[in-house]
Amino acid sequence: MKILICGSIAYDNIMVFRGRFREHILPEQIHILNVAFLVPELRREFGGCAGNIGYNLKLLGGDPLLMATVGEDAGPYLARLDALGLARDQVRTVPGTLTAQAFITTDLDDNQITAFHPGAMNHAHENRIGAHLGAGLAIVAPDGRDGMMRHAQELAAARIPFVFDPGQGLPMFDGPELLGMIDAASYLAVNDYEGRMLEEKTGRPLAALARMVDALIVTKGASGSTIYARGAQHDIPSVRAEQVVDPTGCGDAYRAGLLYGIAAGHDWPVVGRIASVMGALKVAARGGQNHRPTRADIDALYRRSFGAAVL
Repeated sequence: MKILICGSIAYDNIMVFRGRFREHILPEQIHILNVAFLVPELRREFGGCAGNIGYNLKLLGGDPLLMATVGEDAGPYLARLDALGLARDQVRTVPGTLTAQAFITTDLDDNQITAFHPGAMNHAHENRIGAHLGAGLAIVAPDGRDGMMRHAQELAAARIPFVFDPGQGLPMFDGPELLGMIDAASYLAVNDYEGRMLEEKTGRPLAALARMVDALIVTKGASGSTIYARGAQHDIPSVRAEQVVDPTGCGDAYRAGLLYGIAAGHDWPVVGRIASVMGALKVAARGGQNHRPTRADIDALYRRSFGAAVL
């Protein structure tokens, strides 16, 4: 099944602070915050939600179709997509812009502070969705504001089931806009912090939001995840990682597992376990796209973690 992935393609500039943010941010002085962090480690990675999800879905053997907008500096990224065999027919280059850029600082507790320049991502709405794309499933991941709203509407109109993943784009929308996209979606995926923000913005508890979709997925980092589907609650344990190196892109890896499991027709506990395996494989490598497990490696970790071979 072809899976359409609507979201950002970005360069991630990742910095590691060899300390803890909480030791440098004084709660009583937050109103005059002025801090600087020495970051001796800096690297540039290929990232963005669409790029990361597509990369992980390809590792699983899925059939991703990326839909995104990039700038005039995207040559190295486009060459990488070609080398990986990731379809980019729907990746549009916008003249006079830069590809989206994330500047991410991570501390020793794996907390992150991120600054993001959207660049070409602001033109995401210029990409249009219809049945002609041949997608049987999709995801609307963080992207340009107008693009996310339009793509949700177009997917609903084309009757293509999709995951709505507001992610770091959540603050761009008000409550009614979020409710509109949730109502159009088949599935909703958030982390626990985003879930609380979603409750505040919409004025509805997660239990009520879960009733609007076929499934609500809430990830909780090392504490695993919970899937609420058709009145049932499925608690998914995290998978023990070989080592914990970098959380950047773990959520995207998890979502690739979700998409793969949904497309394959697995039940929700299995879907969640596949997603958990992908998150564990990602966290053991730096950046969003530097882990390179084979399909056999993925299957083996699933078997070791859950005592079955269902992939």
